[in-house]
Amino acid sequence: MFKPKLLQNNTGFTLIEILSVMVIMGVIASVGVKKFDILSETATINALQSGIRELRTRETVAWTKIKLSITGYTNDAEVNAKVDKYIGQGYSWDPGLDISGGRLHFKSLSINLVRVPSTLNSPGSWE
Repeated sequence: MFKPKLLQNNTGFTLIEILSVMVIMGVIASVGVKKFDILSETATINALQSGIRELRTRETVAWTKIKLSITGYTNDAEVNAKVDKYIGQGYSWDPGLDISGGRLHFKSLSINLVRVPSTLNSPGSWE
């Protein structure tokens, strides 16, 4: 009996197979996007914490330099004046940094920081 060649040559994917692959790829993509969002937020939190550590380190270095200088430690204002508060690109202070502290921003996150003044026996700190 004669069968048309069109029916004998069944190559290719069925509609069900194509839809199944698309559903699986959609699930994988949604999981990947979720993971990326979590990683991005974690990186922003870590960058903000790193900025605070940088401020504390700068405060300690300025206090140590003044303590080791010829004149020695005289007051907290002298230490605060020597600390460079520019942390880097992406960080900003709101409304502006003064001797008591301010609000530090990095991307979408921000934190209120209060500066604990330095004394004769310990450097100032940012909390």
